[in-house]
Amino acid sequence: MKSRTTLLIAIALSGSTAAIAQTDSFASAMDAAMTRMHGAMMTGYSSDPDRDFARMMIPHHQGAIDMAEVELRYGKDERLRRLAQGIIVEQRQEIAVMQSILSEGGALPPHTEPTATGHPHQGDRP
Repeated sequence: MKSRTTLLIAIALSGSTAAIAQTDSFASAMDAAMTRMHGAMMTGYSSDPDRDFARMMIPHHQGAIDMAEVELRYGKDERLRRLAQGIIVEQRQEIAVMQSILSEGGALPPHTEPTATGHPHQGDRP
């Protein structure tokens, strides 16, 4: 009986150790993702707010992708796993848009705002 109790305690402790190791791995992965993101976002400022925004948002979105991938690796809640998958898809699409804009070089197109009819007019600014 004593050896069975010892075996059950050993199994319980090994499960706890595995859970702690998984939590440590999760925390380490999340910390690494956030450290990369914050470092990459600190690009400095230029005279172009639009370009600065895109240059800073790309690593911000990449950080969201990295953190979502950590959720997929360690998370168990199916709702959060589906959310993480959506984050990965959407953030990659937004990164592609910002990279495309940055690669165009030169001036960004003029700002457009909808009029009362809902149709945008180039350069209409208050």
